[in-house]
Amino acid sequence: MKTFVYTATDVQGNTIKNARMSAEDVNDFLEKIHEKGLFCSSYKETTSKKSSTLHKFKTKELSYNCRQLSAMLTSGLTLVRALDILYKEQQKDSAKQVFREIFEEVQKGTAFSDALKMQQGAFPDFMVSMIQAGESSGSLDVIIRRLELYYDKQNKLNNKIKSSMMYPIILAVLCLAIVILLFTFIMPTFKDLLTEEDMQGLTGALFAITDSLTGYWYIYIGVVLAAVFLIFYGLKIPDVRYKFDKLICKIPKAGKLVVKIYTGRFARTLSSLYSSGIPMVEALERSASVLSNSYIEKAFVTVIDEVKQGEQLSVSIQRTGIFESMFCSILYVGEESGALDTILEKSADFYEDESDEAIQRLVGIIEPVMIIIMGAAIGLVIAGILPAIYNSMENIT
Repeated sequence: MKTFVYTATDVQGNTIKNARMSAEDVNDFLEKIHEKGLFCSSYKETTSKKSSTLHKFKTKELSYNCRQLSAMLTSGLTLVRALDILYKEQQKDSAKQVFREIFEEVQKGTAFSDALKMQQGAFPDFMVSMIQAGESSGSLDVIIRRLELYYDKQNKLNNKIKSSMMYPIILAVLCLAIVILLFTFIMPTFKDLLTEEDMQGLTGALFAITDSLTGYWYIYIGVVLAAVFLIFYGLKIPDVRYKFDKLICKIPKAGKLVVKIYTGRFARTLSSLYSSGIPMVEALERSASVLSNSYIEKAFVTVIDEVKQGEQLSVSIQRTGIFESMFCSILYVGEESGALDTILEKSADFYEDESDEAIQRLVGIIEPVMIIIMGAAIGLVIAGILPAIYNSMENIT
């Protein structure tokens, strides 16, 4: 398949710019343009290796679109009519283009889930799997409603994490700014007041740091940029990413809180997939991938293999040592009672509340650490400069 970027005009006179379409060749592309009722003014074949999708929907957008689609389907509108309205409601041109193509595909008889798959990378696999299950069971409106609730909860959790982390981030930036200000602007003003005898021990070490920062600042900037570059690209290496993700789950105190957040997300995803009629093996694969943690994903490869062989899910998850014992016990009760979907939904509600508390605790751990670092930096400067200045004043006297 080739990807073409084109500019065209529809029958209403609206101009569509920088849209993309996949086709076998130029003739196939022009035929598809004609089928859409568009007049193509210019086009070119793109050599980009990126996905042909112009827009990747974020959690907030998915929540909004699922809410709108759920409301329209519940009110009795057909899927084609609902998609037509949804396409026209999109604010961004790239999102409008994606929903336009979905609407046209569904109008031609393509399954909704298949139309979503054609927009490579625009929608998460979790959403596509859920809709596919809804189409198979004939309960698409119910599935869309579940997707609305799922993405609404995910959006609220993401917003809570962002808002909770805002203060520690500001505090960290402020701490760094104060340290740089102390060593590069304030301390040099005291240097002329001190003698060589005063420039010893802690005082000498502090002024050596000051001279290094002011004289070789470009080296520090280079080191920081190099570190950021190495971290960014290093995390793309599977082995490095695995060790980093494992470290996140194993950090004393903070690791348990992070795992609680993962547990809530895993329980909600597995509950949504399993209750929609998706087989347990596929539901486990999707649920593990949603966490975006390679350490957990690798552990679930073993879990999935054991479940395929007939092992109980609760027992297999218990062996991984990732989730706490209480969650495994909840799964065991659900399996024994035959109400795993109900138990999963209730445990998802419980662990989402626990996630909220875990976020607050994480913030509570970070804040005092930042304050201690800031206080230590200021204390070192005071301990290094004041005695030296006091001695100099005595000598002058």
